Amino acid sequence: MPQGLEIIYEDNDLLVVDKPAGLLTVSTPTNKLRTLHYYLTDYVRKGALKSRKQVFAVHRLDQWTSGVLIFAKSDEVNLLLQDQWKDIKKKYLAIVHGHLSKKEDLITSYLAETPRYIVYSTTDPAKGKLAQTRYKVIKETKSFSLLEIDLLTGRKNQIRVHLADLGHPIAGDRKYGKPNDPCQRLALHAKSITITHPITKKQMTFETKTPDYFLKLLRS
Repeated sequence: MPQGLEIIYEDNDLLVVDKPAGLLTVSTPTNKLRTLHYYLTDYVRKGALKSRKQVFAVHRLDQWTSGVLIFAKSDEVNLLLQDQWKDIKKKYLAIVHGHLSKKEDLITSYLAETPRYIVYSTTDPAKGKLAQTRYKVIKETKSFSLLEIDLLTGRKNQIRVHLADLGHPIAGDRKYGKPNDPCQRLALHAKSITITHPITKKQMTFETKTPDYFLKLLRS
């Protein structure tokens, strides 16, 4: 397992992990091996090359976003989780530049994407998909604010775009953030996720600890 990757829950159906920043969730045309999916597939196969055991990525995080991710151990469980996805509760932590005038608010826009894969907000529902992000400021320092975020819809780059729209981009965001931002990595972390177990039907919440990087940034 790569450094920083932690398995936080496992049973016959699910594998839940805390993904470190910098690790891809699934393969890309240029990177097929150094991915979370590859490492977890190897883990469930226990090194047996002929094993047919698989894991299925139920959802994804951006490469530089850390936090909780759920993998299914069968296609059946994966599909059952996909069916309930709109009802699953997801909380994030983000550190943004500056202090927000509203300490708690709901951000709503329609998100579209350019041919160069830049996501942007529009007010035209014909051009984009509805995106809603609820945030609450839980701590302020001289230069930063720590936010707790409820992700009400799961659009690509949604949190990053919405906070940049407010004029308070996430620290370390190379795509939507401040030019020449000195922060080392994207300060966005998937804190927790609450699901109904697709087989046992029990409600389960998986929570991760706040990354050391966040604590260090808030002390700076």
